[in-house]
Amino acid sequence: MKLSERISLYLQLTRLNRPIGILLLLWPTLWAVWIAGSGHPEWHIVLIFVLGTVLMRSAGCVINDYADRDFDKHVKRTSERPVTSGRISSRVALWLAAALALLAFMLILPLNGLTLLLSFPAVFLAASYPFTKRFFAIPQAYLGIAFGFGIPMAFAAQQSEVPPVAWLMLAANVFWAIAYDTEYAMVDRDDDIRIGIHSSALLFGKYDVAAVMACYAATLALLAWAGQMSRLGWVYYSGLLMAGGIALYHYTLIKNRGREQCFKAFLHNNWFGAVVFAGIAADYLVS
Repeated sequence: MKLSERISLYLQLTRLNRPIGILLLLWPTLWAVWIAGSGHPEWHIVLIFVLGTVLMRSAGCVINDYADRDFDKHVKRTSERPVTSGRISSRVALWLAAALALLAFMLILPLNGLTLLLSFPAVFLAASYPFTKRFFAIPQAYLGIAFGFGIPMAFAAQQSEVPPVAWLMLAANVFWAIAYDTEYAMVDRDDDIRIGIHSSALLFGKYDVAAVMACYAATLALLAWAGQMSRLGWVYYSGLLMAGGIALYHYTLIKNRGREQCFKAFLHNNWFGAVVFAGIAADYLVS
């Protein structure tokens, strides 16, 4: 196999060729980094959390493909993934996931003990999420915790504690993850039924669109509460208003449950996270 082909396979395995997952993990982490740092986080903290996000998301994708290798072969969209197709062995995939997680751990070694302590449940959540689809009716909620655990870690790194607002923001991220990953699950609904794995789209059934919108509303309400606790101002709330407008746009995409439109809505969540972050950063700049 040519080197270029091997590199392409590893990019596919880690999803570095599809950065949407990194962005959905990065935005809530940056929300917390900025609020925990009162709008002026130290840049080495920012760099550590950005690089850690990329590494842990990549490791999670490798574990996901390892865990789903027998399921993915029955789904056209995933049947040619590197591990499922046998082009990368399961053993190599596990070694790669371990190496990525170790690199992420090494990044946080300069930080305080509480941050190091929180890294252990963070790794467990990332590694165990792919297996929850076998028995948990709404694995998207577990994903929200796994994707949002950078929030308490960001507060721990800068404040040496995890205040209540951090857990409130983590709860907001859980609802956001349920919203966007349900949109994603609506794309694979028929395949999930056929191969027997759980998803929020199946759990919500005919109320899936209503559930997505309710989760967006809960996300925004919790973020508004977090803003009040953090004494953020009108610029921040303007960002939340824009995020609400994006959520309403997603409704227009998913209301008819078309596969391509649901996937478009999922991808568009990058902008939801981005405008919330822009509101936070801008609010600290003008205050």
